[in-house]
Amino acid sequence: MEKTSLSIKNMVCNRCIWAVEQELINIGLKPIKVVLGEAIVEGTVGQEKLHIIGKNLQQKGFELIDDKKSRLIESIRTDVINYIHYDDELEGNVNFSAHLTRKLGYDYSYLSNLFSSVEGITIEKYIILQRIEKVKELLIYDELTLSEIAYKTGYSSVQHLSNQFKKIIGMSPTMFKKIRIRNRKPLDKV
Repeated sequence: MEKTSLSIKNMVCNRCIWAVEQELINIGLKPIKVVLGEAIVEGTVGQEKLHIIGKNLQQKGFELIDDKKSRLIESIRTDVINYIHYDDELEGNVNFSAHLTRKLGYDYSYLSNLFSSVEGITIEKYIILQRIEKVKELLIYDELTLSEIAYKTGYSSVQHLSNQFKKIIGMSPTMFKKIRIRNRKPLDKV
């Protein structure tokens, strides 16, 4: 069976997966698998159909990616988001550079330089920003202690989490929780 893989930018949650899947069905395609950043459809997709897919996805805030470097950058973004926001095994320190190298099959220095040159920030900074968004989410839910949040988001200590949080947000996690700010960013805008 022929199949076509489509790389799609700005997919950050299960609702995005559902929206892309529905759009592909509406266009008349048969999705085999839709995950963050990628959709695999049955059959070969011609240029005219790709144009329609791209236009329809763009109306919903997504973007069809057609060049190799953009696909690689989107893979990095998607993997970071998946790992930090949806992988329950994040707890503890993880060597993310080794993880990306293994998963994407490229030397980490190449991935890092490519990501920095296009996104304007390092992969490490992007990971930190995503972790802080996850911390904000957990603080707003108010179900875990700060110690549990630090552990769950991969920080070595509450102090490390607090210092990084304050540096990026401008206030301590305790203050953020106390004043109940609800200013979380959409994950594709981090």
